[in-house]
Amino acid sequence: MKIYDISQEVFHCRVYPGDPMPEKKVLHSMEKGELYNLTAFSMCAHNGTHIDAPRHFIKNGKAVDELPLDAFVGMAYVAEHCGVMTEEDALKIIEKAKTQNAESAKRILIKGDAEVSLEAAKAFAASNILLLGNESQTVGPQNAPMTVHLALLSAGVILLEGICLEMVSEGVYFLNAAPLNLAGADGSACRAILIEDYR
Repeated sequence: MKIYDISQEVFHCRVYPGDPMPEKKVLHSMEKGELYNLTAFSMCAHNGTHIDAPRHFIKNGKAVDELPLDAFVGMAYVAEHCGVMTEEDALKIIEKAKTQNAESAKRILIKGDAEVSLEAAKAFAASNILLLGNESQTVGPQNAPMTVHLALLSAGVILLEGICLEMVSEGVYFLNAAPLNLAGADGSACRAILIEDYR
């Protein structure tokens, strides 16, 4: 069994343009002669590796704490793609995942510098996947992400953004990308991992 950490380190992570960077504050330090170390931190719910809940773009959409955990934990398929993803590209990925492991077709992770088009988003949504992951900080075009987000989130597809798949090959894995239990939140950081040869 091999475990891949596909998460960004929080304090040096990538952030969406305009979002605040995570900040760390040392409250107590043993190096200063204090009895223990204690750290506080603050961050945006969409910094680094994170999930988007429907509430991110849907006013009364489900928040993080209302999402079923089986969307984040289970078999997943890693597919490599660069450039704008078309409807045909999305359908090919779904079909390839189904032929390798039917359960993995419910959670699709895109490796590479890929942009999900609205047509591709609709194809993924129509296939009833639970989760779509990508390496960039937003799914869809960075300058106009709303329509792609709405197509997926309104269909109940959870987004896992900012993952790191450089060391991961295409294929079937076991994914655990459970978010923090943040009541009412529109997103959450997570420690996403993939397990190879999961039994």
